Amino acid sequence: MQQQALSAVVAWVRLEAAIQSFNQTLRKQFGITGLQLAVLRILGERPALPLAALRKSLVMHPATLGQSIDELRTMGLCTVTRDGRDKRARLVAITEAGRELVARAPLAGPVRLREVEHDPARLDRLKLAFEDAIDLFGLGEHVPAKTEGR
Repeated sequence: MQQQALSAVVAWVRLEAAIQSFNQTLRKQFGITGLQLAVLRILGERPALPLAALRKSLVMHPATLGQSIDELRTMGLCTVTRDGRDKRARLVAITEAGRELVARAPLAGPVRLREVEHDPARLDRLKLAFEDAIDLFGLGEHVPAKTEGR
């Protein structure tokens, strides 16, 4: 194995371990997952968001997101209501308890890119590195349909 390939694998393993450790800390200290914290942070940006728009912005399977939202609702961290304009659509909103949790939770993971100012060139390099990872790992056929602007 090339030294560069081994170094890349080690860096990936370190990233995975850091994300796993972060998720364990969130679970232990706040009772939520990294995904749920990301959802709460996004919900905190506006009064209410259609569930379909949230799913689209997170590029997630409806069942996965639905499960996370149901758990957040059960914990009193968000509300889910029917949209008055479209009875089939559901609106999700963060509660005051959800806002308080977000204020106490550490700012880490991908959502940090939205909250902290970073050098645009560095973000461009990160995007390219992730796209390279998909290609180099042979995962191209497993990428969800590409959304404009991503």
